[in-house]
Amino acid sequence: MSKLVTPCRYDFVGSFLRPNTLKKARRQFDEGEISYDELKKVEDQAITELVQKTKELGYHVITDGEFRRATWHLDFMWAFDGVGHTPTKTGLPFHGEAAMVDDTYLNGKVGISGEHPFVEHFRFVKALEDENTVAKQTMPSPAQFLAQFTMPFNREHTDKYYDTDEELIRDIVKAYGKVLADLYEAGCRNVQLDDCTWGMLADKTGPMLYGTTAEGAVEVQKRHKDINNQVIANAPEDMIINTHVCRGNFHSTYANSGAYDPVAEVLFGEENVNAYFLEFDDERSGGFEPLAKVSGDKKVVLGLITTKSPVLEDKAEVIARIHEAEKYIPLDRLYLSPQCGFASCEIGNKLTQEQQWAKLALVKEVAEEVWGK
Repeated sequence: MSKLVTPCRYDFVGSFLRPNTLKKARRQFDEGEISYDELKKVEDQAITELVQKTKELGYHVITDGEFRRATWHLDFMWAFDGVGHTPTKTGLPFHGEAAMVDDTYLNGKVGISGEHPFVEHFRFVKALEDENTVAKQTMPSPAQFLAQFTMPFNREHTDKYYDTDEELIRDIVKAYGKVLADLYEAGCRNVQLDDCTWGMLADKTGPMLYGTTAEGAVEVQKRHKDINNQVIANAPEDMIINTHVCRGNFHSTYANSGAYDPVAEVLFGEENVNAYFLEFDDERSGGFEPLAKVSGDKKVVLGLITTKSPVLEDKAEVIARIHEAEKYIPLDRLYLSPQCGFASCEIGNKLTQEQQWAKLALVKEVAEEVWGK
């Protein structure tokens, strides 16, 4: 088993642009033209090639690129008991474009029967590890799961099965506990909890999105922090759990804007993760000042390279921003990555495979210049 732990000094969030062969196979499967076994062969090959490319570039972390998913979060939820989904008619509101992902809602009590599919997905990547690489598993955070079913748009479904949010939280925590235990048994020691809830709560529209007041939004923050911390506390002691905080990433668009200030005290001060992968790729993310709230010896991965644009950043400017962040966090606790995945949903962002790899090459080049090889 690899002894490497995440984050690595140069890292990435985890999703990658799907190759055309995989997109074609997915369409053929959806239309009944090929079997699941035939689709899986294409997925396996695409993931193997992705991992090989990642290794050739010199990265020490590997993922499956989320190649077996339609979206970064909903496929995970669909595998639980009590979760239903149907094709959307309206989509989710993003800046200038609706994300046409399935409407996902409760149709029963939340639970997990047998092994979650992501465990077998992890085993495939784990087998591709070597002495220089470590596999990490990405999944939506418990707070993201809770938000999906307690925000106003889903309340009518959830209230059919739960009298209180506390009952739902207990079931989510228990189900996540089984998934993490099974991942651990499969050899997983590095997990990344992807979380858009903090981006929503940092946005000036956050209270409205949650159907509450500014004061009520602080209580929502605490509830989200608490459910994440419960799951982290129940995880195996030597399992590294990091989080990625996002403001939405779909086809190069975004859902939310706003600096981290409104959520910094709870998120950075009280959430018990090992490291934060944070978006800092444009003015929507605000300044580095909220990083002063990061407690203990927790690490911060600066997402300074955008995945939303094909334009390659200026190396000197990226290095200057790292040193700006150093005013609030010691340099040895800072790391570097793109701000988000390259394809949080199957559609992917608006750049080419070559531009994707150029971005990652720049991340590595900058990191080695700042921290040394």
